[in-house]
Amino acid sequence: MKREKIETSIDWREIETVLLDMDGTLLDKHFDDHFWEEHVPAVYAQQNGMNFWDAYDELMGKYRSKEGTLEWTDINYWSQELGLNIAEMKGKMNHLIQVHPYVLDFLQFCRDTRKKVYLVTNAHSKTLAIKMAHTDIETYFDRIVCSEELGVAKENPVFWEKLEKMLNIDKEKCLLADDNEDVLASAAKYGIKKLIFVAKSSSKKPVVYSGRFPSIIFFKELLPAA
Repeated sequence: MKREKIETSIDWREIETVLLDMDGTLLDKHFDDHFWEEHVPAVYAQQNGMNFWDAYDELMGKYRSKEGTLEWTDINYWSQELGLNIAEMKGKMNHLIQVHPYVLDFLQFCRDTRKKVYLVTNAHSKTLAIKMAHTDIETYFDRIVCSEELGVAKENPVFWEKLEKMLNIDKEKCLLADDNEDVLASAAKYGIKKLIFVAKSSSKKPVVYSGRFPSIIFFKELLPAA
């Protein structure tokens, strides 16, 4: 059953802090989907004398077993687990890393209106370095926080408690945008005020609205009307 879009409205006078996810939210998740679901299984199959689909099934099981944990995005863990140099493999495919449409416009709006802007991501620091080096978005943030720095993934409400203490932010005056409903649910449980679901995480996949949170397709939907 197709989900109907839950509309959002924002009074920017009430927002002091903007928290933004990276993969699927600011950056096109096509890179990650292609890398983990196509490229890694192909290399793993070749290395282990397997056919692609057997390798794919094995890897999907391994991935799912770590979903929602720090290992889920820890490329050091996956390099050891799979016997592959994941960081090197990602670096060779960085041409696929792309910023979603209207992201730069939104980030500039946040800077112009003097909001505190933080990138909060489960991505491993090595992955983050690769992606920041290939995009022009790093300078827009007051700080970048990886979940490994806090010792817990964003799916756990403890992440938001630690983040609030680290950044000295007021959760009642925060906006969080993410393409993961579980992350938004954990932030809601902790008390983050304004939650936005990004319904088109990948340029190669259809729009899927959230059943629980206000959704956007592009960040231009959050910009005030001219």
